[in-house]
Amino acid sequence: MKLGSFVPQGWRMDLTDISSDKQWETIVNSAKKIENLNYDSIWVYDHFHTVPVPTLDPTFECWSLMAAISQVTTKARIGQMCTCNSYRNPSYLTKVASTVDVMSGGRLEYAIGAGWYAQEYRSYGYDYPTDGVRLKMLEESLIIYKKMTTEDYSTYDGQYYQISDAINEPKPLQKPHPPLWVCGGGEKVTLKLLAKYGDYGNWDVDLDGFIWKSEILKKYCEEENKNFTSIGRTLHTDVVIAENDEKLKKLVEKTAQQRNIDAEKLSMRPLVGTVNQVQDMLGKFDEAGCSYLIAYVSDVTWGDTLELLRDSV
Repeated sequence: MKLGSFVPQGWRMDLTDISSDKQWETIVNSAKKIENLNYDSIWVYDHFHTVPVPTLDPTFECWSLMAAISQVTTKARIGQMCTCNSYRNPSYLTKVASTVDVMSGGRLEYAIGAGWYAQEYRSYGYDYPTDGVRLKMLEESLIIYKKMTTEDYSTYDGQYYQISDAINEPKPLQKPHPPLWVCGGGEKVTLKLLAKYGDYGNWDVDLDGFIWKSEILKKYCEEENKNFTSIGRTLHTDVVIAENDEKLKKLVEKTAQQRNIDAEKLSMRPLVGTVNQVQDMLGKFDEAGCSYLIAYVSDVTWGDTLELLRDSV
């Protein structure tokens, strides 16, 4: 199982207690820490202000952050979980992604979804269409991404997006393009898009949910005549690890307070537990076909979950 982790970025209130003149330094040091611990990848979120409610606390922008991280790291891959299709025109987004892949020496993971944070849409002046429309827009975006990363002149006349002889140079270093992650667990459309276009899928679920969505994806792959095992099935979840129950309780409470979330709900997440509990659950996800864990580790700057997780995997 491959292993990735997020840097503190602000979206989950993880820069709140850090002075503004130290926040960028904190992000850089965290990225280097993740890489030095031999994690496979470093991740950021594509959001503009904090969750669970908007506050004046900082949230660093996704793609400019990835471009910068690409220059302070050398080997870890760099991804976003996940780009909101509606926030950028897909031809422009493909141009940005191609540039970041070149800047990073071919280390980009390209993850994209239909978008969901309605309040954020409204706050920044974006239209928030129905789920069905956003998913149709996502599919057109996937087509444009594949065309512009592989063709010299790309033309596409869709219902929502159009390009005409679009030039995308420099092309990404990775061929045919940086791995395409179609993110989200929607069982009627998103998983079908994953089967048709994607290299990886990513789900924020428990073990039963992972197994269930895997079965649905397998059926869609059969319909598309695509090899089910060619798609990496990955997990994105909170990870909180402690050596014993007493330390775990304190760590969960501190983490929940920092992020303004419910401690009891956090404690029920599949990879929140003691070292032995998390190792056991990771084994079960591995047996279910999980090839990659993208971990959100709240204590990246002040705890040792990163180290304990690495050792567990």
